[in-house]
Amino acid sequence: MDIPTDQLLLKRAIAVKAVVTPRWKEEAQQQLQTQINQLDGQLQQLELRVKQMMNELRKQNIQIVGAEGNAPSNTEAQMQNLQAQANAQKSELLEQKSQILKQIDQVQNFEMETEVEQGQIENFFHVKKGDNLVQKMQVEILIRDGVIEDIRGLL
Repeated sequence: MDIPTDQLLLKRAIAVKAVVTPRWKEEAQQQLQTQINQLDGQLQQLELRVKQMMNELRKQNIQIVGAEGNAPSNTEAQMQNLQAQANAQKSELLEQKSQILKQIDQVQNFEMETEVEQGQIENFFHVKKGDNLVQKMQVEILIRDGVIEDIRGLL
């Protein structure tokens, strides 16, 4: 691609907006529900791993106490540390789940035919002396059910 010497090739972010339709709402809710299901699976795996690790620590503690014949070593501290780490991870996952539930609520409350931010894509464009850079940077794509309905701004 040859660019004339009096032009530059720049990159810009283009906003992608979607028109809220019944299909859009359904797809958005399905995507968010999939994320919730994944988080629920991660929570279950976390609990299972913690139980397994706690059982392993208990077994090691029993073996140490049996072999040495005295009080438990630092196993109690390890178990408390493990539980604290697990609680922190669980809190983080529950916070993510809470945010997604809020997003589902927002999606359900969007009015039909309104425009919502869908994301961004990048695009290259030419500029030359005398162009209005601000206008050339302000481009957006409007989609309805995945089909481009409008391209707004200076290409």
